[in-house]
Amino acid sequence: MTVSGMGLLRNGTAARAALIAVLAATLAACGSTQAKNDTYALSSTASVEGPSAKNRQILVPQPSALKALDSGQIVIRPSASEIQYLAGAQWSDSLTKMVQAKLVQAFENTGLVGGVGKPGEGLAIDYQVATDIRTFEVETAGADTAVVEISAKLLNDRNGTVRAQKVFRAAVPVGGTGNTAFVKALDAAFATVTADIVGWTLAAI
Repeated sequence: MTVSGMGLLRNGTAARAALIAVLAATLAACGSTQAKNDTYALSSTASVEGPSAKNRQILVPQPSALKALDSGQIVIRPSASEIQYLAGAQWSDSLTKMVQAKLVQAFENTGLVGGVGKPGEGLAIDYQVATDIRTFEVETAGADTAVVEISAKLLNDRNGTVRAQKVFRAAVPVGGTGNTAFVKALDAAFATVTADIVGWTLAAI
């Protein structure tokens, strides 16, 4: 190879190295300017009273929900036919997983059932509480209002029959402005629905 050829190779290598450095710097700059969403969880604790069911064990499957609801995004509804998502905010997990975890926790906190768990935990189940999340949003057509609506079916796990079914709904006005106020109202509406579902279940089994 000639001296001039060696020079071309060295110059080509240097050019590639410079290009890689520029690309890396550009990507780093893009990463540093990406918006960071505030992350929220469902935190309210449902206050529940009801009859003791210490001889019953309950299974809480993951709820069903439409795709628009079952994500990490927080739903805002400006009108009956329009869905948006709360800017700069997100749930800490998918909505159905959070609702399932909070329902299990609510049953456990009562101390009134023999056992409660999720599928795969090996419990000898008497009843399943199967739920469908119909609404979990802040409605902004008028006064901002958090609305949670969940349909529940109580299934006898021994024979597969439906013991009872009911739709639970709560609406809580949003107090204040900003993402935290929206989430706080949703949290309160969900706590009310959770308490109603747990109390209804205890009375039915």
